[in-house]
Order: sequence, then C-alpha cells, then structure tokens
Amino acid sequence: MSASTPNPTLLPRLLADVGGTNARFAWQAAAGAPITDVRVLACADYPTLQDATRAYLDGLGRGTPHAVAIAIANPITGDQIRMTNHHWSFSQAAVKAEFGFRTLRLLNDFTALALALPDLPASELRQVGGGVAQPQAAMALVGAGTGLGVSGLLPNGLGGWVPLEGEGGHVTLPATTARERLVMDGLIRRYGHASAERVACGQGLLDTCLLLCEADGVTMGAFNSAADVTDAALKAGHPQALEALNLFCAMLGSVAGNLALTLGARGGVYVGGGIVPRLGAWFDTSAFRERFETKGRFQPYLSALPVWVITSAQSPALLGAARALGV
Repeated sequence: MSASTPNPTLLPRLLADVGGTNARFAWQAAAGAPITDVRVLACADYPTLQDATRAYLDGLGRGTPHAVAIAIANPITGDQIRMTNHHWSFSQAAVKAEFGFRTLRLLNDFTALALALPDLPASELRQVGGGVAQPQAAMALVGAGTGLGVSGLLPNGLGGWVPLEGEGGHVTLPATTARERLVMDGLIRRYGHASAERVACGQGLLDTCLLLCEADGVTMGAFNSAADVTDAALKAGHPQALEALNLFCAMLGSVAGNLALTLGARGGVYVGGGIVPRLGAWFDTSAFRERFETKGRFQPYLSALPVWVITSAQSPALLGAARALGV
C-alpha cells in the first residue's frame, strides 16, 4: 500500500441485516469502530433493496461508504439474489456499480449472526438448561422470525472460526406425535413440502393454529399474525393457539437438537430470531428443552449442552457483517 493509498480499514462502512420483514442499516466509521446510526426500515415500504439503501444513506447524509456488507435472509449462490420470503431481487454487480461501492459483500443473515456469537456479552444471553460450554468447540445457531435461520460456527484449529452457510430451515419437518403429523399433512397439502420453517416461523405459527382449529371443528377467529396467535395463547388461553405455540417450541427444539448432534455443538446452542425472545420466560418452561434432549441414547449428551436465547436489542448480525469485511 503506497503512502497515497488510503488504508481501507480506516474508511467508513455500511452494514445491513435484511430479513423478510425489516431491513436494518447501520454505519461504522472504520474497522473496529462502534456500530452507530442503526435504522430499521420496513421492507414492504420500498420497491427494491436499492431504494431502501438510498433512503438510509440520504437520511444519514455522509456520502457513499467505501465498503458495504449486507447480511440477507437468502442463500448466496451467485451474482443474482432473489429473496425467499420477500419479493426483492437484484444483481450484486449492478448494486455495486449503481452506488459506486468499492467493496460489496453479501452473506446469509444467519451466517453473519454466527460470526457475531463469540462477541455476544453475557448480558445479552439467557440460558435455557444445560451445563457449561466447552471452549473452542462448535456452536449451533437457530432462529425463527419471518423464516427459520440455521447456521453454526466451527473452530478452524488456529484459534479462529469458520461460519456455516446453509439453508437448514428447509429440512423436512421432524414430526413425532399424531397432532404434529396432522399439521405436517396439512402443510403438505398447502405447500407441497412440510419443512421445519413451515412451522417454526411467524407464518408457520399462524398456519399451525389454523390447521389445529380446522381439525377440532372450531373457528380460529381474527388471527392475522404470529403476534395474534401468541397473544391469544398466553393472554386468553385459547386452546388451539396455545397448542400451536407449544408445537412451535417443540419443533424448534427438535431442529435445534438435530443440529447440535450434527455439529457436535459442545460450544453451546444459540437461539436468535424475532419470535423466541418475545416469549420471555414462558419459552423456558415450554416443550423446547425436552424435545431438544429427546434423542434416545444421546439424551445425556444433549442434556449437558447449554442453550442460550439471544436477547440483544441491536441486531448482532450487523456485527457479523462487519466481521465479514475484516475487523
């Protein structure tokens, strides 16, 4: 690097965490600097990602950042991005050229969240069962929101970490009870494939409640969102809403247990996303932990693994996006 060439680690960065419902933008003055100016924009309010990005940058008034990292709820398999749970689609090269970014890094939102796990403070984690995590051991990550995110963090043997980039939320639903199979059959009729995400996400909670009500011959009522189902379950004791919420937690526990076994996650299991943190202490007494551990001969193995709910007020995926650009 010549004396006239600016050090890229000292130049400003735009960070984003884009989900199916909201896009969170933030600014970082340089590598390692605090993440500031976080703003949450509703995806539905903007025709394209570019429009949302421009609205944030125009509102900030600091010009064009040198580098950009966008964590997005989507697999990154090439230049063209087409979101799974929203209508936005774009070419990475076209976005980079349109704004004049020097560096543009796209990564899956849960890959970004996985990168942030080692830096999460204890004050932003609530433990749900298990013992003590083993240092420098694999970590597992799941999270339910608009969709179901799944990732993990593996030690690289040199003191660092390698994040997983996968789409584990779309594995086939692990139904184990008659009522779960009833729901699974209903989801197959509706969608063709009953993936874990079809239950363990916001729309999944709504669909599950509807299917249970239909099976029991009762009217679901004016439920239009996962929040409506949760309120009906926890505040009004609506039987099918409460069963749907318990089934959601049980299914999430099964998926998390499967992931923990697959990765050998003795470094612990983290639960992110927008739904579980809002359930508060009720989640701790739900079927999640029991189903997490119900793996036959490997119940003792799983019972020792700690599970933490991520309670951060600010999206940790923004920190992970910064990590993807280099500290």
